Amino acid sequence: MCESMGGQDATGRAQLTQWFTGPLGVSLQALESHRLREILAGFAGTFAAQIGRIGDRDLLESSPTAVHVLIDPDASGGGAAVRALPEELPLDTRSIQVALLPHTLDVSDDPHQALREVERVLAPEGHVVILGFNRVSLWRLSCLLHSRGGRPPWCTAAIGLSRLKDWLSLLDFQVVRGSMLYYRPPVGHAYLRDHLFFMERIGDRWWPLGAAVYLVVAQKRRPGMMPIRSRVRRRRLQPASRPVGLGHG
Repeated sequence: MCESMGGQDATGRAQLTQWFTGPLGVSLQALESHRLREILAGFAGTFAAQIGRIGDRDLLESSPTAVHVLIDPDASGGGAAVRALPEELPLDTRSIQVALLPHTLDVSDDPHQALREVERVLAPEGHVVILGFNRVSLWRLSCLLHSRGGRPPWCTAAIGLSRLKDWLSLLDFQVVRGSMLYYRPPVGHAYLRDHLFFMERIGDRWWPLGAAVYLVVAQKRRPGMMPIRSRVRRRRLQPASRPVGLGHG
């Protein structure tokens, strides 16, 4: 068997992969896959890369890109996956249009470096789609109330949503879409999970930040692009000899 890569994060990856084979993990992955099909179908291009694996599903199945690549640090070398770390992607600079990170940052020793690598390999105006465990969810509360150790996914969310957005902004990404997923508590019994499905329909309204997972879509800006807000702010600071009319001609 090929030795896992990545040091301490290899243990986290193994634990998370094992968890996703259980009933609750399968339930969560089904919901994530459904949402990814809706999002990825709208991104055109030639190359898409899934960076990290959380199960046997092809999470890029709905992507219309011509070539799909799976980067798996724990790949055995006998399949279609490329064995490499998220922090050291074996891809050319600006070579892909879509990057998918399914809980990859949650078990990375250096999530910021992983994001820097994504920024490097993405073409301008390319998209990154990130799934991550939410630090302020009902699942996190379960970690505090019960002894879960440090095992994923309970107590090891790598970065919170606000920090992730800050990092993306520093790397010149613009967040273009986001949503929260899986509002039900982490119950193991399938009947009870099904009975609580109504929470998925009302979660966005009643406890929008309480979901187990966040999904963030960000677009890499072209070099030299300036966010619209920055342009407006700068324009307001410029002196003007007369008032500027808006919407009159």
